Amino acid sequence: METSAGPPEEIVGAREEEEANPAAEGHYWRKQLGCRSGIIAWSHRARFREGLRLAGRSARKVLDYGCGDGTFLAMAADRIGAGVGADIAVDQIADCRTRLSRFSNLAFCTTAELRDRSHDGAYDVVMCMETLEHCTAPAVEAVLGDLARLVAPAGTVVISVPIETGPTFLIKLVIRKVAGWRGLSDYRHYESYGPRDALRMIFAGRRTAVARPVYGAPDAPGHTHYGFNWRAMRERVRSHLAIERTLFSPLGFLGGWVGSQAWFVCRPPLA
Repeated sequence: METSAGPPEEIVGAREEEEANPAAEGHYWRKQLGCRSGIIAWSHRARFREGLRLAGRSARKVLDYGCGDGTFLAMAADRIGAGVGADIAVDQIADCRTRLSRFSNLAFCTTAELRDRSHDGAYDVVMCMETLEHCTAPAVEAVLGDLARLVAPAGTVVISVPIETGPTFLIKLVIRKVAGWRGLSDYRHYESYGPRDALRMIFAGRRTAVARPVYGAPDAPGHTHYGFNWRAMRERVRSHLAIERTLFSPLGFLGGWVGSQAWFVCRPPLA
């Protein structure tokens, strides 16, 4: 009987590809796309595939607003003309500049630096993925104002936010609990819902609101995913941008009932 000398070739190939990919060295990649939980890794990889699809292959200049460790731009570098990643965290921008310096068409700056007027209307695609859910209400308005200002008049803004309501709420609750028991990343610190708030999230509509804890330093407060309502956020997005389509991933054909992310494909508002 023959015995296998190692893992299948396709698995080895995937590992070698990741080892050669500088994005795989980032903290977010390691936590999510490279997570030891297969379903968590699959869900996050599906999100980035959808983001790449929506950004397209002919974008002249792309802005990733809230770029984190630069994973998205590193994955998109070979399909865009130029990319700029912006984040509020100075240490993350410094890391991206160093770790992703091999990409000559990528640059990184703080979100504060985007206030320079040279950025106004400079981007034909503006991505803002998994950022708004962490912002307090005043910060949400500031970010949405930035997105509307930075996109070119004929450009596209692509926003993704997590789905934390309906059947997905229960699915994610179980997945996160299991991940926490396994000691994976920060899932062991995920907040627990009381019965009343849990029911609100399961049956949430666009006006449903759950009190959300605020964490972080006074000059940079923020939320976790706790109590986030994507339908309510969609209404706030509409006050700044024209939403052309709402999509879902993964399993988008199910209309978001068991999806992990909601996507808003937007245009600048008509003057």
